[in-house]
Amino acid sequence: MNPVTNCVSRILAIEDDPVLGGYLHDALQRGGFQVTWCRDGLEGLEAVKRQSFDVVLMDILLPGLNGLDALARLRHSHATPVILMSALGAEADRISGFQRGADDYLPKPFSMAELQVRIEAILRRVALERRHQPPLQAGDGTLQFDEFLSDVSLAGQPAGMTPSEYRLFDMLYRNRDEVLSKPFLYQHVLQRGYSRHDRSLDMHVSQIRRKLKGIGYHERQVRTVWGKGYVLSAGEAD
Repeated sequence: MNPVTNCVSRILAIEDDPVLGGYLHDALQRGGFQVTWCRDGLEGLEAVKRQSFDVVLMDILLPGLNGLDALARLRHSHATPVILMSALGAEADRISGFQRGADDYLPKPFSMAELQVRIEAILRRVALERRHQPPLQAGDGTLQFDEFLSDVSLAGQPAGMTPSEYRLFDMLYRNRDEVLSKPFLYQHVLQRGYSRHDRSLDMHVSQIRRKLKGIGYHERQVRTVWGKGYVLSAGEAD
């Protein structure tokens, strides 16, 4: 059974390769998940309309509507955590995935053990968020934190953060003016160990800065403290 939660977690796997798709379906089912397997992006989006899922696994190189475009469409209406799977390993591809709202990126080939660990890490974060304290309002009286939507807004304008971006910004805000190390943030926000080759955290920070600027929030900035980590404080972002 799935150790993260007593109820069966629902996984949507969008993968066109019949061998890998069948393997994902069968292995995750044996791992205690309820799995729906779709073979292209449009079919996956239709599945999301019909029922809710706890995690979406999405290949990038899909026939018809590719994974990145499907992800962008999904983010217009759903905050469901998404793990992208792809043989594309270039940094530009990873950045593009995070820009469109991915929560995690798993390069192919990967082991089922690693995939399951990443799924369970996301499920733990979601479970913690459901027990989270009520939404916060920043000291300037305008920045609103919406835990249910995993987003912040200023004067009614949402920033459009992904769940991972929201968790990261929420952690920084709760510890504002305190430098939080990258290993700490990887462990407590992304729920995995820190590797100096992993750029996921940096990409999330970049997106947070862009989105806060987009809604006109300048009271505090996510600043880089080189060699240490990140801090949310007054002043310009690095």
